Formats: sequence, structure tokens, C-alpha cells
Amino acid sequence: MKHIFLRATLATFLILWAQMLHAQTLKQSSFDVQGACSMCKQRIEKTAKNAGAATARWDLKSHRLTITFNESATSSDTIQQAIAAAGHDTEKFRAEDATYEALPDCCLYREAHHHEDAATSINGIVLSEDNKGNFVPLQGATIVWLSTGVGTVSDKNGVFTIHPDEPDDRLVISYAGYTPDTLAITNMNDIQIILGSNHMLNAVQVTARTRSRFINKFNPVRTEILTSKELMKAACCNLSESFETNPSVDVSYSDAVSGSKQIQLLGLAGIYSQLTVENMPGPRGLATSYGLLFIPGPWIDNIQLSKGTGSVVNGFESIAGQINIELKKPHNSEHLFANGYVNSQGKTDLNLTLAKQVGEHWHTGLLLHNASFYNQMDFNKDGFRDQPNGNLFTIMNRWYYENHQGLEAQIGVKVLSDRKTGGETGFNAKDKLTTDRYGVVIENDRYEIFGKLGYVFPNKKYQSIGLQVSAFEHNQEAYFGITPYVAKQYNFYSNLIYQNILFNSKHVFKTGLSLMSDQYKERFRLQPFNRNENAAGGFFEYAFTPNEKFALVAGLRADKNNLYGWAVTPRLNVRFEPVTGTTIRISGGRGQRTANIFAENMATLASSRAIEIVSPENGKAYGLDAEVSWNKGISIDQQLKLFGRSASIGIDFYRNDFENQVVVDMEDARKLRFYNLDGKSYSNSLQVEFSITPVKNLETRWAYRWFDVKTTYGNNLLQKPLTAVHRAFVNVGYEFKRWKFDYTVNFTGPKRIPSTEQNPVLYRFRSESPAYVTMNAQVSKMIIPKYGFEVYVGGENLGNFLQRNAIIAADQPFSDYFDASLIWGPLQERMFYAGFRFKLN
Repeated sequence: MKHIFLRATLATFLILWAQMLHAQTLKQSSFDVQGACSMCKQRIEKTAKNAGAATARWDLKSHRLTITFNESATSSDTIQQAIAAAGHDTEKFRAEDATYEALPDCCLYREAHHHEDAATSINGIVLSEDNKGNFVPLQGATIVWLSTGVGTVSDKNGVFTIHPDEPDDRLVISYAGYTPDTLAITNMNDIQIILGSNHMLNAVQVTARTRSRFINKFNPVRTEILTSKELMKAACCNLSESFETNPSVDVSYSDAVSGSKQIQLLGLAGIYSQLTVENMPGPRGLATSYGLLFIPGPWIDNIQLSKGTGSVVNGFESIAGQINIELKKPHNSEHLFANGYVNSQGKTDLNLTLAKQVGEHWHTGLLLHNASFYNQMDFNKDGFRDQPNGNLFTIMNRWYYENHQGLEAQIGVKVLSDRKTGGETGFNAKDKLTTDRYGVVIENDRYEIFGKLGYVFPNKKYQSIGLQVSAFEHNQEAYFGITPYVAKQYNFYSNLIYQNILFNSKHVFKTGLSLMSDQYKERFRLQPFNRNENAAGGFFEYAFTPNEKFALVAGLRADKNNLYGWAVTPRLNVRFEPVTGTTIRISGGRGQRTANIFAENMATLASSRAIEIVSPENGKAYGLDAEVSWNKGISIDQQLKLFGRSASIGIDFYRNDFENQVVVDMEDARKLRFYNLDGKSYSNSLQVEFSITPVKNLETRWAYRWFDVKTTYGNNLLQKPLTAVHRAFVNVGYEFKRWKFDYTVNFTGPKRIPSTEQNPVLYRFRSESPAYVTMNAQVSKMIIPKYGFEVYVGGENLGNFLQRNAIIAADQPFSDYFDASLIWGPLQERMFYAGFRFKLN
């Protein structure tokens, strides 16, 4: 029945999409129109519509204007003549010189205005975008070099010219009423900075160039932004592979048979990091173990990574940090993006995203993803597949509405089907739940719907109200040998947010109400674990930004959980800049979450351990208390000059102290025990990161991390198992013309392995794993820039380091000693891949 519903849903989406594409009676045409900036874009598109075009979209990079129009009312030539009359040359008509010369300086595009000193200066324009999408030049915006403070101001047209202080330096752009930001300048290209109503007291938006990663200097919460450019440094087939070139997040396999992956942030498991998609709940609950695989990499526009406590607006579950995923949106993404991938082990990935404007106010997007792997690989020759076979298919359709008068809306649906089969190489469907061969079968079906509605008051752009709503159904059937785990989850989420100012724009507040509702129906080894959990509450957050040197965000929320009662969550984030180039942040706050002991620890089910829940209490999830922790942190970011080149150093330290934690105790080789913390549990995390561009177009990053993570197991305070104390990271990236080269090295120190002394000698692991190094590399070449056609090749685990003995008692999978959950190192041997990317704007 589920397969029928999935196929019917897919067919409906494809039919509706095909009808939308082909049922239009308007004719489409495209031609070149000359222009130089975002003001040109506004003028060209507005002129085309006034001349009869139903839709008009001009691309700044390609200078290509695409229009649709009714042939009975106008023509392509008529529209081109109108555009030329407005001052822009087209393929057939040239603008009058007098009209052209009257354009603002930033809009002058003919060769006569390309000054000889352009190679030694940077030209730009600062614009404000109102709620109707109109651009207005900002006179008096300040543009200064970060290192020296030397700068200039924009003229009456918003235009500025500044001479380079040093190669690869950073510009700070600021304007009254808007929060400033820094731009890394690596070439002499002209830049445009657009400040919109939704960017007031927030980050500026750069439209002319994209950095691969950056930290919003003026945000009190230390937030690192990973752009699509950074994600393209690796194959990035899904979210789990999006952090391969980032030193803050670790990703590894959870066990040797199921293919599930886990992340670590601040030395803590990924369950303590709040994972959101466009600031709404992402994969959680039943999706925890495989959620990283459920978000395709090519769908991602950017990733926002925050350590420590974040905003109370997004809920109370963040303990170690927050990872927010921004997906491609139909109104500002490519019309078409295609990506194909294949690796030397036989895994294939295909991705397609489509975007189209429908009428004046609507945009729609269709996103497709399919990943397949059917080869049975057994690199360590233990008789078990090193990763499961199967297929993952995902489809999303989303719509965006804007009336250009302050009202915006989004709605979307997503359907996912995942089928995995692992275990012994000879295992097949007829062996399921028998002792003939050990197998793992995992099936996930997920259906999601989400919506957003926002309104910015036209006469008070600082005042807005928004509503976020989402719901999903997740069905999972899993079998580990002869152990079944079947579960279903229903989720509903809503968040109402109101924003305004107090007295002036230096004082901003957000307040609102939220609801999170979950219904779980789980059955493990035929024993039911059902619960309904609802958390409703309100929040208030105050932001104080008196100047560019200081900012503070203080928040408080109170939530009533039907299982655990009231919870009060205070959080504080402060940023100050004692001297130019030095940014210090401190943070502190509380986090709380409910543990889902089976879904979050599915890796441990790939073993013969007996499951024991110690001292359960009725009326709580699995009879266990909620997990509560306090996080404190400090970070320092320093900009400096080294050998005449711009560089940066970032140091951060965070500590988590758990008031209560659901302890996952694997210290007894025969048991897996869950119980409430009775003693201490804490984590200390220190990271030092250094970045420099020693020569033009060569970027290097170096990082070292130290983790001290300990928990009381029984009566003993022990280092958290399978977590390295020491880690190091090096990334080197180089760009030359159309070529890009990227090389990453990771060092992982020894990890403590839970005791296996109770096993026979043949089935024991040593108490500590060895240190090891992994290396990844990728080379990409832009073949046809106009169409964004790019090919890439790469390799992972180039040193070919493997955890050779990954499974205890692999020769006796139904014995008391079998355990595939003690994974400390890579499971896949050296692997090579190739792929392509293609896009149409």
C-alpha cells in the first residue's frame, strides 16, 4: 500500500509539473541586454513588463533577458525597442547616447567607461531594496578596509571607488540602521551590496561574488556560513558529506552493517545538536540515525553552523549547537540544475532541481534525488557487506508567493523512500528473521508538508510577523538478525514570531508562541513503547546593538511538556570588539531534550547485547528523565597580517555540564544499559583554527581540536568511548582560471573502546584504537561557464586506512559475542569518483 501511495504521489507531481510547463499559452523569448548592476536589472525588467511582457528575468552575469509575452498584444522587437529607449543596448537596438549618458555611473556598461585604473581599484554600489523589490542608492554608506580603517563613502548614486590596501584584504560596509558586515576581496571585480528590509540589523547580501565560507562578524552568535561554493569542494552527495572540508564537525559510520552515520559537535553526539531545515525541525526522532543521508547535498544552498547556545526562537533542544540547512528556493535559484555522480564501488547519485516563475507573484521548484548502490563490497574479508545495498529516492515540490507589498508565503511537500539491505554477503529476503544468514533490513518512508507565512509592515519595515508550520509522518521497519524494530512517528510543529523595535533600531525584540507535538508508536522485540509528547510555550528575545563594537542577545522561553512539566530556558550571547580586527564572543544557556533510545542508538542493535532500561518510571519516555545541560563558551576571532598577507585566527572553548543525561552504557560486553545519570557528565571542547592565503588564489586552513568528554558509568567517571581526544585538520584549495583543486587531511587520535574483557580472547578488542590519518582530494574543471557545466573527479581515504576488524564474532553472528557497533575508524577502502554539474540560469 505504501509503495502504491509513493508511486501515485510521484506521478501526480510529475503530471502537475508537466502541465505547468506545457500548458502555457505565452510565447517565451530571450536575448542579450547590456547592463552593469542590480539597478540595471530592476530597470530592464520593469521596462520589459511595461512594454507588454508577462514575465521578465535578466541575469546580471550572462546579460541574458528571458521574457514571456502574448504575441497578440506585443512582440520581442517592441520590448527590445522599449528597453533601448530606457538606455540599455539590446541585440537589435542601440540606446541613444544621451539617454545612455544620463544613467547613473554604476549603470554605465560601454567600453568607453571602463577606466584604465580599473585594474588597480575596486568599484561598487550600495543599494537598499524595499519591500516591493525596488532598488534605491544609499548615499553616505561607509566602506573601509578592516585592517587599516582607510576607506571612502558612497556618492548620491550609491557608487564608490576604493583602492586596494593589501591583496585579499577585507572591506567593512556599514550604513545607519543596518548591521555592517565584512567582505573578503580576492579580485578586482565590481561588487554590489544590497541592503533589504529583511536585512535590517542583519547581514548584508552580496550579489556579485560568493565566498566559500565566512563568519558573520557582527552576529553575537558565532555562526559559520558554508556556501554552495564550499560544498562543491567535495562530491557532497548528502548532508553527511557536506562537512568533509570543515574542521568543526566530525562524521563517521555508526556501525559496520547498517550504513548509518553520526556527527559530533563539541565532542558530543549529533543528537545534542539541533538540526533544522530553514529554521524548522529537520530529521529528528526516528530519522536521527539516517537523517544525514536524507538531505541531498545538491539541494543545499548554504549551511549555518553555530556552536553553543543559540536563539530561543528556534526552541529549547539545542545543547551543543545548531546546524541549519537552507535549501534552494524557487525564486532565487537556477532554472535548472543537474548533478550526476558515480564512484569506483558502483554507487550512483542523480539530482535534478527545476525552478520556474508562474505569473507575477508565484515561483515553484521541483527537486529530485536518487541514490543507488547494489554492489556487495567486503574489503576486510569478514563475510559482511561493508555498507548496505539499496536505493534512496526523494522528491520535493515547493511554492513561493510574494505580492511586493510585504506579504510572502511558502508551501512545500516532500516524499522519501529508503530501502537498505546489509549483513552477510549472501543474505537475501528469504533469510530475513532466520538464523540461516545474518542480515539487516531497514525501510523508511517519510511524508512531509511545510509552510511559512510572513508579513513586513510597509510603513514600518522593522516590524514583522511570521508563522512557520510543518508536519510529517515517518514509518520505519528494521530487522537486525532476528531482532525486529518497527516504529511510526507523527509530528506537528508551529512557531509564531513577532518582531519590532523598542524606542529605536538599536533595540529589537522578538516574541512568540510555539508548539511541538510528537506521537511515537515503537515496537522493539515485540515489546511496545508508545508515547504522545507535547511541548507548548512562549519566548521573548531582546537584541541590543548600540554600535558596531558591541551587540547583545538575551532570550528566555518557558515550555510545558506533558511528560516532564515546565522548563525555563534562558540564553545569552554577547559580542564585543575591543580593538579593530579582534572579535570576542561569550555565550551561555540551557538546553533540554527527550532521548529516543532505540532510534538514536540503532547502531548498537547490530549486536547480541541484552537491552536493559534501569529503574524506569511510569509516565516518562521509556521511563527515563529528560536530558538537561548547561552550555558555556567563549570565542576569539582575530584578523591579522602575516608576511604581508591577510590571515585569521579563531579560538573557541565550550563546556557542557549535564544536570541529567540518559547514559548509554556499553561497558558490559553482554549488555546495553540505559539509565539516568547518577554522577558527573561533562564535555570540554577547544578548537584553534588558522587561515591564510599565502599566494593569490591559494587558500589554506589549519585546525586543532581537543576534547575532554567524560560520563559516569556505574560508579566510574570514564572518557566517552569512541571519541578521540586529539584531532587535527588541514585543507588546501587552489583556483586557476577554470580549474579548482582541493585537498583535505584529517588526523584522528586514539579512542577508548568499551571493555570486551568478558569475551573469549578471540573475540576481544584492545582497549584503545590507534591514531590514523585520512586524505581526500578533488579536482574540478569548468567546461562551459555560460551553462555552468563543470566536471569533477576525486578520491576519498587516499591513504587506504581501514578498521580491518570491524565486527566481533563475524564468523558466529548469532552467538552471544557478536557485535558490529564498536566502530572507531574508516570502513571503506580507497575510493575514486567522478561527476558533473550543469545549470541554466
